[in-house]
Amino acid sequence: MTAPPIDSGRMTVRGLLDESLMAGSRIVAGEDLLDEELTWVLPLNEVLSQHDRLDAVAVYARPESLTARASTLSALAARGATTLLVDGVAPPDLGGLPAGLVVVELGIPVGFAALNRLLAERALSQEVHVMRYSTHVHATLAGLFHRGAGLQILVREVSNLARNPAVALDARGHVVAHHGLPPEAVAALADSVSRMLAADLPASERRHDGHDTRTQQVTGPEDSRWTCVASAIRLGKSFEGWVAVLVPTLAPDHADGPSKHDLARHEVLTEQATAIIGSEMLRQRSVDEAEERARGDFVQALVHGSFSSEHDMRARAEHHDIELDARFGVFVAPGVLPRGPDSPTTPMVRLARYAAGVAAHPSVHAYVTVIGDVLVVVRTLRGEDAAAMRSEMAEYAEAMSGELQRRRGLPAPVAYGRPALGAGEVRESYREARVALGIARRLHRTGATSYQQLRGFTVLAQVAETEDSRQLVRDVLGPLRSSPDLLETLEAYLSEGGNINATARTLNVHRNTMLAKLDRISRMLGMDVRDPEHQFTVWLAIRLDLLDEVHSAVEREASFR
Repeated sequence: MTAPPIDSGRMTVRGLLDESLMAGSRIVAGEDLLDEELTWVLPLNEVLSQHDRLDAVAVYARPESLTARASTLSALAARGATTLLVDGVAPPDLGGLPAGLVVVELGIPVGFAALNRLLAERALSQEVHVMRYSTHVHATLAGLFHRGAGLQILVREVSNLARNPAVALDARGHVVAHHGLPPEAVAALADSVSRMLAADLPASERRHDGHDTRTQQVTGPEDSRWTCVASAIRLGKSFEGWVAVLVPTLAPDHADGPSKHDLARHEVLTEQATAIIGSEMLRQRSVDEAEERARGDFVQALVHGSFSSEHDMRARAEHHDIELDARFGVFVAPGVLPRGPDSPTTPMVRLARYAAGVAAHPSVHAYVTVIGDVLVVVRTLRGEDAAAMRSEMAEYAEAMSGELQRRRGLPAPVAYGRPALGAGEVRESYREARVALGIARRLHRTGATSYQQLRGFTVLAQVAETEDSRQLVRDVLGPLRSSPDLLETLEAYLSEGGNINATARTLNVHRNTMLAKLDRISRMLGMDVRDPEHQFTVWLAIRLDLLDEVHSAVEREASFR
């Protein structure tokens, strides 16, 4: 038995033979190809004068024009012609017929004009049908969009129109909304669909009508089979994600999946839905970013203590759902230089958001912002006593450093101060974290660094801003300010514990050059820097200068608020 006709909505060879105009026609060859699509009919003499592809084209010929032209039929088949319509009885000397070409003899003379008109009317009727359906889909979704229905309602309407489950995915392939899927099937189907969409299509399967629409089989839970029809969301030159309809293949009599007509309808639906759903995704993103900026402003005010009043702080905290009486840890890390068309802080905010997401816990909340070139994460703590909170902060700082290194490709220091018991102590904790970060960057430290770990610096911090300490810095380091290479040599010499050979290797200079530089430094300072007592004096001046620079940077930052 022959397969039943497939209602694709397009003209096929089988559909053409069912027309009354084709009564009495006889199939000479290619009876197994009657479901091939036809879009146009062209006369043989016009086809032979061109060299274009003939996909889905029927070639009209009179019997006398085919005499002794077996090679002509092979050329037509090679160029992709679907059907040869012979307006009469095919000549007996036609020879062997090529595979892939349907040859039909017309029972009564029809003429090219009548055939051409028939196919044109069918093609126009189909285009009108597609346009009407497209307009209906667009009007339905646009009406919901303008009423502020939201992403979930729009996807639900796509599912209702398709009478099948529908999903929306973002540019990273994550499901942002779905409807019609059982909860236990979402994760498995999302993974399968994402992998299918991430794979590049062969050039032969790519569409050339401006739409990036794919129809492929995917696997769901328990190895169930689904047909996925997905269209890419492209707004201008920006790729935003996908809209997909998922058709389950459950019954044995539907083993081949949905019909061509249903697939064509789903393609129109997803293609029309991309603009509306993409616009809603952009709108929602702008709302989220605005909320995030407002929350970031609150975090900046929190770490700088720059609220106008206690009432102002509590009102804004309540708006952002931040519990001010919680225990907090403040973590800071260097950011990245802005690149590309984004806002200068956009890449760093994104980086801070990724960093805040590590070591996630249901009862822990993290709030992020960017201050200058510094990423700031204020994170609630679960620990009850000081030891537990310090341990929790150390673990998170190491995890945050690892995440930043993975995303930046470079080792990243993460500094933090003491735990803050309530919002009132966040400012001091942030100040300590910023001082620790400044010291860590100057000393080229990476990984987690706490303010308490730098005990030598914390003790010096109490005298760093006195006039005596500033005078010591001026007396010792002042003569070397005009010779940065000598100051660098002196710092390296002290870092190596006064070992001349080790310092020479570190700076990649000859030992005699090192001795000459140390003699010059000693003359400029009026003291022998190879003497241990003088080495301590110089070391102390360098540390006090470093602390003064770090404290000044933190104060300048706070003054900009």
